[in-house]
Amino acid sequence: MTTALLAPTALSTDAPFASRTARQLTREPRRTAGLGKRAAGVAYRWTVRLVVTLAVLAFGVLAVGPHVLDYRTMTMLTGSMSPVIDPGDVTIVTPLPVDEVGVGMIIAYHIPIDDHHLVSHRVVTVEHSADGTVTVQTKGDANDAVDPWTATLQGDTAYQVRAVIPALGHVIEALRTPVVSQALVYGAPTLLAGWLLLSIWRPAAPAEARNEDEAEL
Repeated sequence: MTTALLAPTALSTDAPFASRTARQLTREPRRTAGLGKRAAGVAYRWTVRLVVTLAVLAFGVLAVGPHVLDYRTMTMLTGSMSPVIDPGDVTIVTPLPVDEVGVGMIIAYHIPIDDHHLVSHRVVTVEHSADGTVTVQTKGDANDAVDPWTATLQGDTAYQVRAVIPALGHVIEALRTPVVSQALVYGAPTLLAGWLLLSIWRPAAPAEARNEDEAEL
C-alpha cells in the first residue's frame, strides 16, 4: 500500500500579525505626542499655581500683614549690614517699648542729622536718662566705625528687626518697572484664566485609540 505524504497546511496568521504590527507602529508617534502634550499641560498648570501662590504670599506679607498684624516691612538699600542684611533684602520689624532697647539689637530709626533718613543698624551703646529718654549709638556690621552720631529715640516705641526676607526688595523694584507692570496687568489674568480652564476641562481619549487598545488585549 502506498502512503502519500501530505504537505502541512500553512497557518494563515501572517497577515493579521502584520496588520497589527503596522497599527502599533502607527500609534507610537500618536502616543508620544499625547504624552508630550500631557507633560506640557502638567508643567503649565504647576507653573501657574506656583506663580499665583508666590504672588498671594507676597501680597499677604507686604500689603495685608502690616494692617492685620503688628509689624512693618522695609527694604534695605545699602550694604552697611552685610552679610546679615544685604541690599535688596526686605526686613520685618516689630515695635517694642523704647526702654527695652538693648545692646546687640538691630533697630530701625531715623538718623538725627542731614535728611533724617531711616537706617537699620545694630545698637552698640544705650543710655537711659532720668527723664525716660533713651539715647543710642549704632553701627553697621559691615562698617569699620560706629555711626558718627548719637540718636535719641523719639516716643515710647522703637522698632526691632525680627526677620529678613532675602532679595524680595529686588523683586518689588522689578515689579514697579513699566514693562513688568504691564505684563502683570495683562498676563496675570490670562494665566489665571488658563489655569481655571485646564482645571475644569480634561480632554477625553479618542474613541478610536481606546478601541485599538482594547483590540490589542
